[in-house]
Amino acid sequence: MMTQGAENKEAERCCNTNPALNNPNYHERNVSMNMEQAVPNSNFPMLSGNNPTITMSSREIADLCEKRHDNVMADINKMLLDIGIDALKFQGIYLDAYNREKPCFNLPKDLTVTLITGYRADLRYKVVKRLEQLEGQGAWAAIDVRNPNQLALIASQLIEVNQEQAKQIEAMQVDVSAHERLSKADGSLNITEAAKNLAMRPKELFDWLSRNDWIYKRAGSANWLGYQTKCNQGLLEHKSTTVKASDGSDKIAEQVRVTAKGLSALAKLIQPVAVVVQ
Repeated sequence: MMTQGAENKEAERCCNTNPALNNPNYHERNVSMNMEQAVPNSNFPMLSGNNPTITMSSREIADLCEKRHDNVMADINKMLLDIGIDALKFQGIYLDAYNREKPCFNLPKDLTVTLITGYRADLRYKVVKRLEQLEGQGAWAAIDVRNPNQLALIASQLIEVNQEQAKQIEAMQVDVSAHERLSKADGSLNITEAAKNLAMRPKELFDWLSRNDWIYKRAGSANWLGYQTKCNQGLLEHKSTTVKASDGSDKIAEQVRVTAKGLSALAKLIQPVAVVVQ
């Protein structure tokens, strides 16, 4: 406990709002509060079980009481030492303007009120009003299971939640159904046909496949070929087709095609839902 003389000195120190009068070596330092953040933010109520526990950080106490944070930290350390409480129980950290970890305290209501007892009356009033505000934020109403109105409201909310979940599940089933139909389809498709199934323009699909290392062209060739890795995975295949040359003769050309497995993979990679064209 503080002696009467110490209490008087503390009261005199708190009544003087200009610290430079007490300390000729004092240099005022203004730090923008929005450049610092607490870890965690202890200026909000923390609830535990059915008993809301309100805490206030030493930084907020310093701000409300117009005091330097290091001085408030010293006051808290002395208070806890006088009371005989381990200060480690209430220690926390915050990040300063340079993203460095700095110590702080997170005090419950009883210790906060004890701390500010020696401060000026107007400053104590600010802290008390802030505590009341935090308590209002942390207040909650217990559910009375015997109250039919409360039970009816809870039942209505549960029905709404279930309906929303049912819609989400239905949408997911549509996705799964589309992918299953694609993966089980017979045969393969050329890239233009695959683009139609994916509701894309053929040029967009050719560009996507080329950028993502599915297909390529040999130097001097106009035909697209599939990368061997994609063919080994069963996503692409090559088929030989007969085409007419410019002179009217038949010409054997190799064409890359998208398998059913590849179409299903593309539907998942390119678009959330593939449009299956009947």
